[in-house]
Amino acid sequence: MADNRGRADTSELAELVVVRHGQSAANVAFAAAEAAGRSWAGLKGPDSEVPLTDLGRQQAIALGHWLGALPADRFPEVAFCSPYLRARHTFELAAAAAERDNPRARVRRSLVDHRLRDRVMGELQMLTSRQIAERFPVEAERRRTTDEYVYRPPGGESFGDVAERLADWLADTRREHGGRRVLVVAHDAIVLMLRRLVEGLSWNDVRTVATGGLVANTSVTRWTTVDGVLTLAEYNATGHLPSAEGR
Repeated sequence: MADNRGRADTSELAELVVVRHGQSAANVAFAAAEAAGRSWAGLKGPDSEVPLTDLGRQQAIALGHWLGALPADRFPEVAFCSPYLRARHTFELAAAAAERDNPRARVRRSLVDHRLRDRVMGELQMLTSRQIAERFPVEAERRRTTDEYVYRPPGGESFGDVAERLADWLADTRREHGGRRVLVVAHDAIVLMLRRLVEGLSWNDVRTVATGGLVANTSVTRWTTVDGVLTLAEYNATGHLPSAEGR
């Protein structure tokens, strides 16, 4: 990491780069189940332990090549990661690839923070939409008729809950790492809720962003400080990936 001595103190981050994890087994299994109308996606275990696919690992390494090619004044000085396996593995593979390409491009470690976890779905965790309708028909109807920003599944979180914990993380990170370049490896919900918080977007604005397409696996969303304000520089960028990946 770069030496930060002599830099003026500031309450804003110099740059914030947020990356969604690489393709996971759940990404593939749930898409296939939904497309085929199957009830079960074929996965066992908690959401937090879902691994990367082979493609997800390749995407993480490609992310590392991108990081390793960054100039010294763009390389992250601080890294944070979701506690979920797919995010941690993405960071580890990317950091190792970056250092192999450029020994000076070294992210010494990531700070795992539970506030960067994916949205917790509680009793609906790891269930397809068909399973939810079959097992919890009343809950499925409640979800259908409730705005997703406030909808909270039993034992889970709303998007508003996610935004609240992220606001705490962002305030702490600004206070502790102001003036530094920060990398985050997490989830699509984290990318979208950070856009809401950093840019002051309304929930309707966020929904408009989401209708433009999914947050791609290992895509890069980046804000830089302009006149003291974090400003969106790129969103959902996948130019560092081979053309068929992350789309």
